[in-house]
Amino acid sequence: MVVRRQKYTKEFKLDALRLMEESHRPVAEIARELGLNKNVLYRWHHELVDDAKEAFAGNGKLKDADSELLRLRRELETVTEERDILKKALAVFSRRAR
Repeated sequence: MVVRRQKYTKEFKLDALRLMEESHRPVAEIARELGLNKNVLYRWHHELVDDAKEAFAGNGKLKDADSELLRLRRELETVTEERDILKKALAVFSRRAR
């Protein structure tokens, strides 16, 4: 049996966090009403506090810093591969010269 993860919209997450902050009820009670685990609300809260501008970017969307890191890693991989090819070519041509 395949269990699919529930996906929530950014608006739902923000509304849930607003309810958590404005209501004077326990987080566990709010989470139960929304059909969530209380840890999910806390994780959403930390994500919003850590980076409010890029919080809840969506499925498959990376933050600017993460996308830059990914781009640099790909570029490093390409440059390393090119360097290795040049090293092998140098070794082949230096053997023929002897």
